[in-house]
Amino acid sequence: MELMLAPMAGYTDFVYRSMCMDFGCDSTITEMVSAKALYYKDKKTLELMETSDKERDVHLQLFGYEEDIFEIVAKEIPNRFKYININMGCPAPKIVKNFSGSYLLNDPEKCKRLIYALKSSTDIPISIKIRRGINGGNQGLKVAKVAEEEGASMVIVHGRTKEEYYSGIADWNFIEEVATSLNIPVIGNGDITDYDSFLERTKDSKVSGVAIGRGAIGNPFIFKEIKSKINKEEYTPPTEKEKLETFLTHLKMMMEAYPKKVAINEMRKQFVGYSNGIYGAKELRQKLNTLNEYEDILKMIKDHFE
Repeated sequence: MELMLAPMAGYTDFVYRSMCMDFGCDSTITEMVSAKALYYKDKKTLELMETSDKERDVHLQLFGYEEDIFEIVAKEIPNRFKYININMGCPAPKIVKNFSGSYLLNDPEKCKRLIYALKSSTDIPISIKIRRGINGGNQGLKVAKVAEEEGASMVIVHGRTKEEYYSGIADWNFIEEVATSLNIPVIGNGDITDYDSFLERTKDSKVSGVAIGRGAIGNPFIFKEIKSKINKEEYTPPTEKEKLETFLTHLKMMMEAYPKKVAINEMRKQFVGYSNGIYGAKELRQKLNTLNEYEDILKMIKDHFE
């Protein structure tokens, strides 16, 4: 059963993807990359394509709607990427209003042409990421079938509609319907927060794996927990000290990759996950928001255990 880190803009950069690989994650997906921005060789977009040596199976996720742009950029995508993934599920208004993301669920023919544009321009396998549908519908099933017919190698399914965003409960019955309808790997996505939720959704399932998103924010331990229990190995949850030590390791890696201010700002978001369940977490989070030096953050954590 494949354990994948789902893409989340602002969270799953190459540093955090590397962290998750260290804890047993099998595959990763980059943050969303605009095909058009890639065409124009936008500096920030190229930075989103950075990977680490630890990433064995990494998908480059593209969004956009212009086949000619897809065809051109595909020819320049390096083969260090195991897949090129087309985002057909993002519900963000700024993406949808530009005819991309979950907008595409209403247009299977457009999806078909986008996949063809990539397939005709590169030997890198194609995957897609979809949602259940739009306006309460199940359009994602039709898109998944079209993708398989057009030669896609994998479908990743989030069990919510565009309108649901991340509210309510992910529809794993729909994910299972997709998995039983296709002959290519289907990865389920939505509401995996620990081994119990993983087991509940995958027991006797046809899915080939799961993509974990919000459940992995500041929580790379989730991959070790699930993988250990799948393999019937002993698993001990991380102590408070281990959680905060891992946070510091992550922070150091971020500071090696980015300017100090950027690294610390980004880690404030991840700290919500790392500090979850820790005594005095609220106060620690508040204090972290006032600190701008690594030494001060280290002192805050040392003081917490004295």
